[in-house]
This record gives sequence, C-alpha cells and structure tokens, in this order.
Amino acid sequence: MDRTLYVDKYYMTEVDTFEDSIYCHHALMGESFISEHSHTKGQFLYTEGGIVFLKTDEKSYFLPARHYIWIPGGIRHSIYPSSPEVVMRNLYFPPFDTDTDFFDKVNIYPVNDFLIEFIMFTNRWTGNILPTEEPKYSIAKAFKLILPEISQTELPLALPYPKHEKLKMIVNYLEQRIDENISFKNLANEFEVSERTLARLFQRELNMSFIQYYTILRMLTALKLLLDEKMSVNEVAMRVGYSSLPTFSNTFNKVIGVRPSEYIKNKNLLL
Repeated sequence: MDRTLYVDKYYMTEVDTFEDSIYCHHALMGESFISEHSHTKGQFLYTEGGIVFLKTDEKSYFLPARHYIWIPGGIRHSIYPSSPEVVMRNLYFPPFDTDTDFFDKVNIYPVNDFLIEFIMFTNRWTGNILPTEEPKYSIAKAFKLILPEISQTELPLALPYPKHEKLKMIVNYLEQRIDENISFKNLANEFEVSERTLARLFQRELNMSFIQYYTILRMLTALKLLLDEKMSVNEVAMRVGYSSLPTFSNTFNKVIGVRPSEYIKNKNLLL
C-alpha cells in the first residue's frame, strides 16, 4: 500500500527537531511551489510524475524524471513542480564522520534500478528516525553512504542567474527566441557590444562561455518539451533551434547522457 500523502507544509519545521535523526517524508506536492527555506540537514530529493525546478540564490536547477538532487544543509532553496500531482520523496540526513566533499555541493545525478528499489523501501517510513531505532536507522544511514559510490555522473542541469543588468536582458532575449539559432556575432550586434566584451561578460558573470550556456539552455528546454508536450523528437529539435536532427540528438546525448529517442521511449516508465 502506497502511504504517499499530500505535502504538509509544516513538516519542514520538524526536519531539524532532533540533531542526529534522519527525517523521511514522501508526499504529493498538492500545490504549485514550496517557498524558499533551508534546513541544517542535507536533503536527498527524488520526484515522480513530472519535472521539478529548484532555485537557490545562485542557480536554477532542472530535475527531470529518473534523477535525484542532493542539497547540502544550509542552502536556501525553493521548489517548483510542473504539476501539483508530482510526488516528492525526501530523506534528510545529519552529517556523518564518513561524509566526503560529495555532500558539500548541490548536484543532480541519474538514478539506477538499485537506488529506486532503496527509495521505494523508505516509502514505509515517515518523520524522524532516531539512532535508537534499529535496524531502521542503520538502513537509512546506509542509503546516504552509498550515494557517492553509485552517483559517478553528475548532470549539468543547472544555469546560474546573471546579476549584470545587460546580461539579464541578453539571457531573456535567448529564452524568448529559443526556436532561433542565434549566433554569437548576431547577439553581440543586437546588444551593441563587441564579441570580445560579450565573451568576457559570460565568463565573468556566469563562469561559462556563451556556447556552454546557450547549449544547456536549449537542452533543458528540450527536456521540458519531451516530458510535458506530445511532440516528436524532430519537432522538439526545431522548437529549440536545431534544423539538423542528428546534431540535436548528438548534443542532447552529450549533455543529458541518453539520446532523445530513448528518453521518449522510456518516458512512461520513468514518470
């Protein structure tokens, strides 16, 4: 029996009630977002039934199906699901002596079958699991300990927020014209800056080149279209500015780790 309930927006105040507990919470979102908050414990978040955007002070993250995000303790963040019917599966962990730097950064990782089985096993738990509750606590702790071992490939499914006013306008321009293949030269001309200045602006403000930013922006948009819209791969490619299907497929595979045709084929299984 699935014990999934709707999110109790007050559960987050209970996460840090016991310093050494592991907190477990499985729930349907039931609403359009969870407002900005933070907690002392690190958070493992896996979702089903849709996609999730997660925003921190520094970046916007895109969490697709069959992936999880690790959020270190103390990181302020808000959560925006594609639908109130998205299921969130959360595990909150205190720091352990065995923790590595893996747990110090926000990142998104693919989920294999073994981890899914482990996640679903925790569905029977709700609330705080104390160290005195054995073997439940040891099993939950083992969940955290195996994450670095089975999470070798992080996905660059995040884009930093620009703070520079002109760069904000440039990024908005790219988002609004995602179906066009905008060249770097034309972008510089449109905003009346030299290509050299524009290149420096992207590198200094976003810590990535224009082509890196633009490629990830287009692939994140493609992921959303593949998951949310009933479009063919060819239609999605055109919607994100690719006239060549092989080029789009190769780029998608390089960024996401799977070809778009395979992603669509497994879509119903992943959600």
